[in-house]
Amino acid sequence: MNQISTPTIRFFVSIVFAGTLASCAFAQPAEPTAVAPGTTIGEVERLDPATDALVPTEAKIEVLVDGLDWCEGPAWSNVDVAVLFSDVPRNSIYKWNESEGLTKYLQPSGYTGSDLRKGESGSNGLAYHRGRLTLCQHGDRRVAYLSDQSEVSDKNRFKTIADNYNGKKFNSPNDLAIHSSGDIYFTDPPYGLEGGPNEKKRELDFCGVYRVDINGKVTLLTEELQRPNGIAFSPDEKTLYVAQSLKEKPVVMAYAMKDDGTIGEGQVFFDAQKLSKTRQGMPDGMAVDKAGNLFATGPGGVLVLDKEGKHLGTIRVGERISNCCFGDDGQTLYMTCDRYLCRIKLSTTGVGF
Repeated sequence: MNQISTPTIRFFVSIVFAGTLASCAFAQPAEPTAVAPGTTIGEVERLDPATDALVPTEAKIEVLVDGLDWCEGPAWSNVDVAVLFSDVPRNSIYKWNESEGLTKYLQPSGYTGSDLRKGESGSNGLAYHRGRLTLCQHGDRRVAYLSDQSEVSDKNRFKTIADNYNGKKFNSPNDLAIHSSGDIYFTDPPYGLEGGPNEKKRELDFCGVYRVDINGKVTLLTEELQRPNGIAFSPDEKTLYVAQSLKEKPVVMAYAMKDDGTIGEGQVFFDAQKLSKTRQGMPDGMAVDKAGNLFATGPGGVLVLDKEGKHLGTIRVGERISNCCFGDDGQTLYMTCDRYLCRIKLSTTGVGF
């Protein structure tokens, strides 16, 4: 296998992994490109022997795509047998699978206006809800689903699920988790606003975690987190995990689910403060396996946490990792890593497979 050493990643920014160097070492490719099979990067840091039962000792981090601007929100499609993911600044969704490689799946993905818009306007978190691709759309400031083309025209291919709380527009819905009831849980930090947290058009003075039920009713679950981001359920759906991407308090929170679908008081599940002092990245997206282990992006890579919150190890790519999801047969972890889409084979299986 080809191996890219971590110290050289930033220097060779425009490496074409098929084996050709671009003429300018720091030039951003016009479009992302698929990578030669077998190209690997980074390492797996093993802090506890229990890591070996989840991540095989021979596992390699494989690079699939290079040249992305800021990729996010991966979701596995059983229909396409592919992983879909957002490139937020490009306002696009891309698709990668073994048979076709990399293709552009959807543009626009998060902002459908005709005027120029500043900021990160594209889609972020993606998920499948009742068979439909469901998106957190930064630019349009809503959670929406992609309609079948037989139902609507190209101009109206997105249908709003929720775009406001008590009549005030959301900041920029970021990530989502689907409950077995059909309810959608999502976070609403300000990252996608044109002016960021100080955006003049901001209508809510807090960053909430919400639920929208199958009837479209929006419920505020908590506004205690200043920068809620990634979100996921435990396998038994008794716990809701929410990551906070805040420099002063980078944590993964755990909330006990109530019978009515709301949540109890939050407890810190994992504190990433110490790691954040020496490693790049903040707690962000996450995926959960059937045993309740969390694969939570954070400082240094994907943090492998057991169901008690113990840090077992880290999948280290050498880039800021934004999110991850299980795919293929449920034992492949796909990771969106700044400019790269990567994957690693595991010995455990994700929820839903």
